[in-house]
Amino acid sequence: MSVLFNHGIRHEICKYNPIRLVRQGAKRKKFPAVLSASEIRQLIAGLALRERTLVLLDAGTGLRMSELFALKWRDINFQSHEINVTRSIVFQVVGPCKTEASQKPIPLDAYLAEALRKWREHTPYQKPDDWVFASPATSGKNPYWGQTIMRSFIRPAAVKIGIAHIGWHTFRHTYSSLLRATKADIKVMQELLRHASSRVTLDTYTQAVTIHKRRAQSRVIRLFRAPAVGAA
Repeated sequence: MSVLFNHGIRHEICKYNPIRLVRQGAKRKKFPAVLSASEIRQLIAGLALRERTLVLLDAGTGLRMSELFALKWRDINFQSHEINVTRSIVFQVVGPCKTEASQKPIPLDAYLAEALRKWREHTPYQKPDDWVFASPATSGKNPYWGQTIMRSFIRPAAVKIGIAHIGWHTFRHTYSSLLRATKADIKVMQELLRHASSRVTLDTYTQAVTIHKRRAQSRVIRLFRAPAVGAA
């Protein structure tokens, strides 16, 4: 139904999606796939620049697919080392983020920043209002289709290293799992993942300090960074 209403919005048949706020059952039908740091390293090593940048950014920030492909260069602040998540894109229709909490800025680790700089040098779409992952097929007017890249490039590379099932949300679950493994504070985890949780136990924590969020994120990224040449 949600897809149907989004189609109606695109063709100006209706003005909004009434299904967007419908609550769903909290019980999981299946457990999410989670990759190890070693598997992330192997996957990144087997990808070309575009896919490598996408996976590195997604596994290092936990962005949802709709947020990842909705990024524009003006959202990437290389000076303050932050990413501003202000919109999402579903079926090439731009809309708001999933929740108000989703719109909080997230830290940009130096390693991720360097990867984005390399991608910006490569892509012809480098202006502030250009999509970070703009598609040449539309002359940069729209971003790439995330599921097409996953199906045609990332999954085949994953199969080669023995990963049978993978999707964009795998990287978000992996980021969450690795944050936990690095013993990040629960409030820091909540803010890095931009969850709008109503649980009292989370709401009792004070606002996480930005430096703690940066450290937590960087500890995760160090887990799947390739070792420096010559390192023991």
